[in-house]
Amino acid sequence: MSTLVGQKAPFFKAAAVVRGGIVEADFSLEQYIGKKNVVFFFYPKDFTFVCPSELHAFQEKLAEFEARNTAVVACSTDTEETHWGWLQMDKAAGGIKGVTYPIVADTSKCISANYGVLFGDYDMDDDGNLMATGPMIAYRGLFLIDKAGTVRHQLVNDLPLGRNVDETLRMVDALTFFEENGEVCPANWVKGSAGMKATHEGVASYLAAN
Repeated sequence: MSTLVGQKAPFFKAAAVVRGGIVEADFSLEQYIGKKNVVFFFYPKDFTFVCPSELHAFQEKLAEFEARNTAVVACSTDTEETHWGWLQMDKAAGGIKGVTYPIVADTSKCISANYGVLFGDYDMDDDGNLMATGPMIAYRGLFLIDKAGTVRHQLVNDLPLGRNVDETLRMVDALTFFEENGEVCPANWVKGSAGMKATHEGVASYLAAN
């Protein structure tokens, strides 16, 4: 697993369920280039326990992301049919009904592999048969992609560890602050806080002190 920060996000075309129940055959993140930032996050499996809490949490904050000109897109290695079925199930029953942002179906596992979050690898046995080592599902990866298509923030959690959606919003705010002001964001920076001027002298002083 390697970092994608500072690199162009791997783009793809894949089936996705959009607007809570419409299957789009050739969904791509490229539609956002030049228009919006993207929070692209992976989760392990549909019809599980931690995953719906995360998907609902992102939905609850979706208006805040949209107000920041940022799209939210989810992805797992389940099929689009499984995504669709889960979207029809009420929250009280463990479903994700009410989620409206796109959910990508990475049935080939290639998207997860290209983003470095695939849990498991393909291998060959002694008879030349293709085998999977591991469950072939995605870790809880999250990528903040800017309007130019560059990954600016990356977070990968192990399967049992849910993410903090407010922290994701904070990172979107930090990126926007830097782009608008040319100032960097120190530790624990939050929207409304002061930034720091990034100078060669300042960087040299920081490295000398640390």
